[in-house]
Amino acid sequence: MIIIDDKYISDEVVEEQFVCNLNACKGACCVAGDCGAPLNKQELKTLKKIYPAVKPYLRAEGIAEIEKTGYHTIDDEYGYVTPIVNGGICAYATVDENGITGCGIEKAYNDGKVDFKKPISCHLYPIRVKKYDTWEAVNYDRWDICKAACKNGKALKVPVYRFLRDAIIRAYGTEFYEVLDKIAKKSFPRQDQ
Repeated sequence: MIIIDDKYISDEVVEEQFVCNLNACKGACCVAGDCGAPLNKQELKTLKKIYPAVKPYLRAEGIAEIEKTGYHTIDDEYGYVTPIVNGGICAYATVDENGITGCGIEKAYNDGKVDFKKPISCHLYPIRVKKYDTWEAVNYDRWDICKAACKNGKALKVPVYRFLRDAIIRAYGTEFYEVLDKIAKKSFPRQDQ
C-alpha cells in the first residue's frame, strides 16, 4: 500500500499494466454495469450547466432518458451516477460508425464547447476511488471487459498509474502524481522493465 497525504493507494495501481484498446472492447465500460458513472457533488452542478452544449452530441435515447430522469440518478451503492438507458448504456454516451461507444461530454470538450472533460470516475477508470470521512481508498478495479486493455498494457509495459497520468493530475494535482511516480520507481522497479 502507498500512502500519500490522505490517499491510500493499492499497490496494484503501480504494479498492474493497462492501456485501453477500444478496437477490442468497443467502449464497453460505458455500456456494461449495474449503474451509470459515479459522480461527485460538484459534477451534479456541472452536468446541469453544460447539458445544453453537450446535448447535440448525444443519442436520441440518451437525451430522452436525461430529460425524463434528470442529469443524474441515485444508486444504492455509488450514490450519484449518470442516468442509463434501458438498464445499460450511459445516457451521455455516443456510438460512432465503427460501433465504438464514447462520451458525448468528452466529444463536446474536445470540440471546445465545454471546459469539463467527463466525470472524474470515468477519466480515472480502471481506478476506483472510495471516500471515507478522513481518507480515500484508491484501488485498481478488475473487470472482465478490460482483458484486452490488460494485455495491451503488458505488451506496452505501461503501469495503470502512468496510463492515467492526466486523470490523476486532474483529480489530485501534479505534485501528487510526481510523488506517486517517484515511489513507484523506487519501490516497484519491475514496472519500469
